[in-house]
Amino acid sequence: MLLSPSLRSSTSSIGTEAANDAGGLPMPRRIAAVAAILGAGTLVVLDGAIANVALPSISRQLQATPADAVWIITAYQLAVVMFLLPASAVGARLGYHRVFAGGVALFTAASVLCALSPSLPWLVAARCLQGLGAAAVMPLGLALLRFTYPRRLLASAIGWNALAIAGATAAGPSIGAFILSAASWPWLFAVNLPIGLLVLAACTKLPRPESTKDSIDLWSIALNAIMFAAFVLGSDRLPSSLPHGGALLGVAIASMVLLVRREMAKKAPLVPLDLLRVHSFRISVIASVFCFTGQMASYVALPFYIQHELGQSTTATGLLMTPWPLAVMLAAPLSARLARRVPTAWLCAAGSAFLATGLALCALWPIHGDPAFPIALFTSLAGFGFGLFQTPNNQNMLLSAPKERSGAAGGAQGTARLTGLTLGSLAMSLVFGVLPSHSAVHLGLTIAALAALAGSVVSLLRSPARPRLS
Repeated sequence: MLLSPSLRSSTSSIGTEAANDAGGLPMPRRIAAVAAILGAGTLVVLDGAIANVALPSISRQLQATPADAVWIITAYQLAVVMFLLPASAVGARLGYHRVFAGGVALFTAASVLCALSPSLPWLVAARCLQGLGAAAVMPLGLALLRFTYPRRLLASAIGWNALAIAGATAAGPSIGAFILSAASWPWLFAVNLPIGLLVLAACTKLPRPESTKDSIDLWSIALNAIMFAAFVLGSDRLPSSLPHGGALLGVAIASMVLLVRREMAKKAPLVPLDLLRVHSFRISVIASVFCFTGQMASYVALPFYIQHELGQSTTATGLLMTPWPLAVMLAAPLSARLARRVPTAWLCAAGSAFLATGLALCALWPIHGDPAFPIALFTSLAGFGFGLFQTPNNQNMLLSAPKERSGAAGGAQGTARLTGLTLGSLAMSLVFGVLPSHSAVHLGLTIAALAALAGSVVSLLRSPARPRLS
């Protein structure tokens, strides 16, 4: 995994200051650890974005209906959301580095199985295994950053992580289209093998924080999996079948109650109830759910708006959506620098406000003639605001937790993200189910803007003081 000159310079500068800056790995081991963490995170995000683009080709070649082919995406997302928190708990018990490397190995092996799948059921099963691997990579990568960098540069490290994820999100559709133009769909997964092996080699240099003595509660893991699976599936079924969707959501609520009662008295619970009692951490989680809800609702509504309302082609729609992740890439390192000088509450509130403003302009601005400039401007503003919010909010979540609970903090961050994405998708499903397309799109964008605005208001409820890097 090649590092940019800026990141290499940032990482190299740490080596000369290690004596004056506690924590972190020595050089050059730190470069390999950063390559492993960023490489693995990029791999799992890039694969998800590529798979979305390939659905029509896969369904055609495997002779599956589009509705059945969607399970290629759903199976992956379900596995991730069901095992994010358990992966964090297992990582704390067995060692973050071991479980993270195991996740990379499982993801890589499952990618080979995806490429060799002869039918849709085999591919869906392999995607479940990929999701299990990704569930270990996502939260523990963020936790391992805390042990890789000195505390003075931790904000920058989180910013680079956000930059890598945004870059993978932006590049995914283009890379997927390029591969499909030259080869068949199995190569979309086969290319993960050499990349995964390189990341695995770099994993040998990961930091090795001490593991805890806590036992792994299999009943809590089962309740957690049932809770999130029922929530996601129930949310998906609710618009089309109210009784079935409502029953699944009832199962999710019952599982949550049982899980919370089981975990309440534990010192290091699977569901991070101990961290949620910390005001700053709780505010960050709630703000994250709101902002990701706004992001997903807008991601669903904008393509319909651009194609149906503005009469643009599919290619043009992709180009007009591209400024969003590019603006996130621009904002992430800037936000990391500002986080050293500006209180986190103000920075997150400003970012959420920019996100809300960009979405509100998309919903309300009367567009006449060529829509390219105003839509690109509005999505850029939304993406810049999201990038400005995400880095300090993630930093605050990570640093509000004790160091030994870094994995739980990473799991909570991922769970907040996936919860927000599910709520945003559910909101748009409900809106499209009760309103005609024109009205649904504008109402959806308005809901997205209001969710982002709520994230801005919630962010101001935390202490204005900057988090102490420890």
